[in-house]
Amino acid sequence: MESPFGVARARVERVERVSPSFARITLGGDALRAFGNPERTLDQRIKLIFPPGDGVLPELRDSGEWYAEWLALPEEQRGSMRTYSIRRIELEPDGATRFVIDFVLHLADGATGPASLWASRARPGQELLVVAPRRGRLDGGGIEFEPAGARDLLLAGDETAAPAIARILEELPRDARGAAFIEVPLAEDRLAIDAPAGVELRWLARGPGDAHGAELIPGVMAYLGREPVADALVTELPRSEGVAADALLWETPAFSALGEDIVEPAEQGGAESARYHWIAGESSVVTSLRRHLVKELGIPRSRVAFMGYWRRGVAMKG
Repeated sequence: MESPFGVARARVERVERVSPSFARITLGGDALRAFGNPERTLDQRIKLIFPPGDGVLPELRDSGEWYAEWLALPEEQRGSMRTYSIRRIELEPDGATRFVIDFVLHLADGATGPASLWASRARPGQELLVVAPRRGRLDGGGIEFEPAGARDLLLAGDETAAPAIARILEELPRDARGAAFIEVPLAEDRLAIDAPAGVELRWLARGPGDAHGAELIPGVMAYLGREPVADALVTELPRSEGVAADALLWETPAFSALGEDIVEPAEQGGAESARYHWIAGESSVVTSLRRHLVKELGIPRSRVAFMGYWRRGVAMKG
C-alpha cells in the first residue's frame, strides 16, 4: 500500500509579517493538490525541507523511502528539515491547494535557526519540500488532539504551539467549551483566531527577559483553581530507562516517551476527569505542567497530551 505521507515540491506564493514574532507564509504548487486534509487538520505535524547553502533542493522520490533517501545524501546537499503545524489549508474549487504556515521568527543573535532565517528572508517564487499526509489518508499519524468526547477542553502552549492551537480551535464544534492559553513574546503577537464562543482565549505576553513559561504555568494553574506556580522549571524528564537526558517530553493517551504503561483508568467523576488537556511548547515548560497536572492534581493520563515541540538550548534537527 502507498505510504500515507509523501513529498511535494512547493513554492512560496505569499509572505505576510502578521506580528513582530510571526511570519505567515502561503505555499502553493500543483504537487500540493494531492496533500493535506482540509476537513481534519487539527494539530497535524508536517516536515519542511529547506534548501542547503547552494539553494538547490534535494531530489526525493514521493515514496515511503523519502527519509532514507534524504539521510543518504551528503550533509551539505540535504538542506535543513524542521517540523511545523499547518495553520490553514486553502482549497480552491478547481482543486488548487495552498498550505498556510505560521513561522516563529527567532532573530536574536545566537537564537536564529535555519527555518527562522529562511522564513525571515522568504520571497514569492522560492521553493521548498513539504512532507505531508496524502489527501484522504488519516492513518499516517501526526495528529495528537484526541479529546474522546470530553465535555471541556484546556489547550495551552507557547508561540511554537500557537498555529496548532489556532487550527484546533477553528475546527472545534461551535458549541465546544473550555479555555485556551497561548504565551507569546509580545502583546503585539496576538493573532486573530475564530474560536468557539464557549472557549475562552487568553493571550499571555512574556515580560522583557522572562523565560518561557513565566506566564503560561501560573495562568494554567490559576485557571485550574490552584495557586499560581512560582517555582523553578522542571528541566529534566523523570528518569526512565532508555530516555535521553535531553529528550523531548511526548506523552499522550496512546504513547509514552517515558515508557509508562498505557492504562485506561476506570471512569472517574469530577471536572478534571471530564476535561481533556492538550499542552505543547518548550519541553521544560511542558514537563513542569505535566508534573503539576498528573502528579499533583491526579489527572488521568487518558485525559492529557503533553508534547515538547522544542527544548531550550538544544538545536532541533527535524
